[in-house]
Amino acid sequence: MSVGAPRGLASSGQKPIAEILHPLSAAEETLSPALDVTVSGGKDKEIRLTNGTPVETSSPASVSSLFNRLQLDDDSEGEARDPYSSTEMRDLFVTVDDPKKHVSTMETYITYRVSTKTTRIEFDLPEYCVRRRYQDFDWLRNKLEDSQPTHLIPPLPEKFVMKGVVDRFSEEFVETRMKALDKFLKRVADHPVLSFNPHLNAFLSTKDLNKRQGLALLTKVGESVKQAASGYKLRARPAEFSAMGDYLDTFSQKLGTIDRIAQRILKEQSEYLTELREYGAVYSSWAGSEEELQRPLEGVAGCVLTCCSALEDQSENMSQDFLPVLREYILYIESMKNVLRKRDQSQAEYEGRLEVAILRKQEDRTPVPVEVEKCQDKVECFNADLKADWERWQSNKRQDFKQLLTGMADKNIICYEKCQAAWESLITLLQDKETDEKTNETN
Repeated sequence: MSVGAPRGLASSGQKPIAEILHPLSAAEETLSPALDVTVSGGKDKEIRLTNGTPVETSSPASVSSLFNRLQLDDDSEGEARDPYSSTEMRDLFVTVDDPKKHVSTMETYITYRVSTKTTRIEFDLPEYCVRRRYQDFDWLRNKLEDSQPTHLIPPLPEKFVMKGVVDRFSEEFVETRMKALDKFLKRVADHPVLSFNPHLNAFLSTKDLNKRQGLALLTKVGESVKQAASGYKLRARPAEFSAMGDYLDTFSQKLGTIDRIAQRILKEQSEYLTELREYGAVYSSWAGSEEELQRPLEGVAGCVLTCCSALEDQSENMSQDFLPVLREYILYIESMKNVLRKRDQSQAEYEGRLEVAILRKQEDRTPVPVEVEKCQDKVECFNADLKADWERWQSNKRQDFKQLLTGMADKNIICYEKCQAAWESLITLLQDKETDEKTNETN
């Protein structure tokens, strides 16, 4: 599929913009007649078309309306609108598993098995199985970002880790990264536009990736967006996109605070577990020298050991299940902010070109050039794609955090139930011992 295939806009999740081919398309398009533009007087000038239609391309939305969407209630209506939320309607299934360590004279690295099942005609076979390393996933994401600049690209887990702090070849680290890569690829495969990107097809089906293929063309497309606003300054971001930016800032701050506190809890819990193990060992040693108290002391040592095991499971759940989700969404926020910045650049370019065209029209009655129309189309496509991805992201976020918080509650309940059961068994043991002693005294 070419960079600007019409399918991208049609399947963005919003109503298609009538008779507009995607502005980033390399294909030729038939432009509508030149726009006639007027400027209304007054202290604050307002740019309008001659038919009275304002130039503004986006509808306002309050900040509170966007913040209300953070609620964890089921959004059954929103999910019903998304055909890709139903498994029965999906036609592309991907899985990342089976990590393997490779050691060579030059480097040591991990590869993962990527399995694909599909019924799409874009693929030559119904099933594929290839091995990919992290840098291959990074290559795919960069290609998606270059070729689909109007869409939100899911984030990858961080590539670099602090040496001496985290062993990137440890079983725990590899398992956590594998889950994150699997989630990344599933999000891309479930996206109604990104899933048809030709680079995804190559990533899933080609044994050996040619990572330089198509680089010049895609770099040109990406640079056209990055340099869109050179020389222009955005007057004001539309209200609904300003509300998105405010929401992302607040959400990022809260997730960052939770992440920092959770890290401290894990550190303190690790230190507490070290002390608790020594604490239990003392009771075991004491039991060997106190025959009369041997059973109760051994019971206490057993309770402490059970509590250690339960708390270890709780810490493992936080480090392997809870924290990765927080970090994924912190990275997701940065990706969304990046798309917002690109949208602002596109709008700034449009406003700048339109302002120049208006001045020329006032001077020599020159019609608005086609470049202004193309810029307007680009802004409208950005708005439509960003709104669709925002709604999809919000829906996924609600489901992810409902599952995360429910799992956290279940794990904590299991942890404390184990500790409670252990100490209750000790009380039963002590009561039985007291009864036996009274019986012996009676006899």
